[in-house]
Amino acid sequence: MGGHGSLLRMSEGARTVPRMTWNALHISQTVARDPAEVAAFAGDPENLPRWAGGLSAGIRREGERWVTDSPMGTVEVAFTGPVALGILDHDVTLPDGTVVHNPLRVLRNDEGSEVVFTLYRLPGVTDEAFERDAATVREDLARLRDLLEI
Repeated sequence: MGGHGSLLRMSEGARTVPRMTWNALHISQTVARDPAEVAAFAGDPENLPRWAGGLSAGIRREGERWVTDSPMGTVEVAFTGPVALGILDHDVTLPDGTVVHNPLRVLRNDEGSEVVFTLYRLPGVTDEAFERDAATVREDLARLRDLLEI
C-alpha cells in the first residue's frame, strides 16, 4: 500500500487529504525467554549499550531524559511504551530537534518471544545505507538474544 513517495488518499468529509508513507522492513529475532523478561531487559535504558550498537558508547540520565553522544552531537532516547506490555517503541531526538520514531515490539511466540523492529526507509536514504541500517538492526537483535539466552 505505502511506499516511499506514494500517496495514500483518505477521505475527510468532502475533501481528499494526501498522506505520505515510507517503505517499512520488519526485522525479527526469536528469543527463548518470556516476553515480560525480554521487554523488561530491552526496555531499560541502562541496558541499551549492552545490545544496541548505536548506543555502545553509553547512555546517561540527565534529569528525566536519557541521552547519549553521537557523531552529530547529543541525542535523546525516550521509550514511548508501555514497556511492560512489550511496546518498546522509542523516539530518538537528534541535535537539530528532528525526532526519529523507532517501533520495537516484543511478542509472545509460544513459550518464548519474537522481537520485531520496524525499519522505515526515510526520504533520501540510499539502498546501501538502508541495507547497512538493516544489518545493524539484525546484529543488535542477535546480541539481545545472545544476552538473554545465557
